[in-house]
Amino acid sequence: MARPQGNTAPGGPGARDLTRGPILKTLLLFSMPTLVGNILQSLNGSINAIWVGRLLGDSALAATANANVVMFLVFAAVFGFGMAATVKVGQSFGAGNVDAARRTFGTAVGFCVGLAMIVATAGWIFTPALLRLMSTPADIFGFALAYLRVIFVALPATMISVMISMGLRGAGDAKTSLYFMIVSVVLDCGLNPVFIAGLGPIPALGIAGSALATAISSYVSMLVLVIYAYARNLPLRLRGAELGYLVPRMDELRYIVTKGLPMGAQMLIVSGAGIIMLGLVNREGSIVSAAYGASLQVWTYLQMPAMAISAALSAMAAQAIGAGLIDRLGRITRAGLILNFAVTGLMTALLLAFDRPVLVLFLGSTSPAVDMARHIQLLASWSYILFGMTIMLFGTMRAGGVVIAPLIVLSIAMFPARLGFYSFAYPSLGADALWLAFPVGSLAAVAMAAIAYARPGWREKARVVSQARRQESEAAAECAAETVPA
Repeated sequence: MARPQGNTAPGGPGARDLTRGPILKTLLLFSMPTLVGNILQSLNGSINAIWVGRLLGDSALAATANANVVMFLVFAAVFGFGMAATVKVGQSFGAGNVDAARRTFGTAVGFCVGLAMIVATAGWIFTPALLRLMSTPADIFGFALAYLRVIFVALPATMISVMISMGLRGAGDAKTSLYFMIVSVVLDCGLNPVFIAGLGPIPALGIAGSALATAISSYVSMLVLVIYAYARNLPLRLRGAELGYLVPRMDELRYIVTKGLPMGAQMLIVSGAGIIMLGLVNREGSIVSAAYGASLQVWTYLQMPAMAISAALSAMAAQAIGAGLIDRLGRITRAGLILNFAVTGLMTALLLAFDRPVLVLFLGSTSPAVDMARHIQLLASWSYILFGMTIMLFGTMRAGGVVIAPLIVLSIAMFPARLGFYSFAYPSLGADALWLAFPVGSLAAVAMAAIAYARPGWREKARVVSQARRQESEAAAECAAETVPA
């Protein structure tokens, strides 16, 4: 089947052929909207936390933190399913089979809607029991209950928006979802103080008002995104008989679940290791805890470039596999490694050069934790360059359907390697063993990832997937030709 010419993939406006052109430039431009979106999401959370903290106090702010732990667990699963959809949609677009991409997308969205409704309903009913299970302190229990219940109401819109965005990324469109994320962030940040404190006829709703602002912004953004997709005839919109694709097909659903669960589990592994590290840090006293908390705030932004580049890399690699361009995968991976080293390396260097003014933003100029935080940054921040290299290698492998090896690598790196080093070194190094455990774990991860990447098995699997996608595309083209009257 002939490949389309130019940079527009089949399927209408918004689709982009990621298998052509200079790889490094394409990867950079394609990853930028995702990076901007990640930054906006973090800024949105920070701004909302400021509103809650300033208007309602520390107990309300602590309640949102408890709720965010629950939401992270939910979105870990959504990320996995969405990434699986991104990969298969990308493979189908690479093969020029738009109908197959729409079938995968329809199943992903239909499954997501059903799952979101179940989780939202269960969340509303069982929120009190869930908060008690988390040992939520009595003084913040009421705040957390009111906030989390409304956030569960917003969950379907948020999950659907995420799934649509990840599907569009597989089609080579990273910009559309960014536009509507901006709409959501502006609405959320603007409505938070209005609903928390009340304005004119709008009553003061307290912490529930913050969650309501999030719910309204989520539903408005999702609805406008769907309207825009149909108005602009974006490649994954479903019309007529295609709307039947929203009823999950067993073969598509099997792929999304079997590939998505391990990818979501990777996030849970990293999060679980982070929770354990936080508990170990808390043993060192309040100053060390404050210093580590400020470092975590900085590291949130430090890891964003690698996450954005890896997501873009997976979509590019998936399209290359669908197009039968297996030899292009190595060059895509190298471009990702170079870009991660340049961007994350530059950000790390700037952070270390100007660490004091950055940390003072979180701790205040007179805090004794500032110097400790600078020490933590010096020992641990550069580990995010290594972390980025790891997820670049995983990004290419993931595009070929390899998901278990990355899960195993991360499990070993986060627990036996990182926590094992801490246990071994703590008697001699003290708290420094905590900070050095980060680069040790990252070194172990990148070494194991490089070994897994060098093995030929995943490339052979990618070739099999490539052949299957092209056969599906050729069969679809023949079927379409037979139905066209002479």
